[in-house]
Amino acid sequence: MRLKDSFVTHDNKDGQVMVDVSGQFSGIIKSNKSAAFVVDMLKEEHTEEELVEALFAKYDAPMEVLESDVHGLIAKLRKAGALTE
Repeated sequence: MRLKDSFVTHDNKDGQVMVDVSGQFSGIIKSNKSAAFVVDMLKEEHTEEELVEALFAKYDAPMEVLESDVHGLIAKLRKAGALTE
């Protein structure tokens, strides 16, 4: 899966914001720094497992928590129509 090209991100001091420039999704998706890391990875093709492994390598957190967080983020992005699969 990967982030659709119509979704543009902007990093700020608190994390990241994302908008859809195509107009199909009207809203802003806010992400903290760890979610922004995942979103940035999704600018290229990755599996959910690859995202979890990358987070595990970067952050000192239990694998179960990371799996749950990535699953929740992907669900949020799917609902917004931000992913191609």
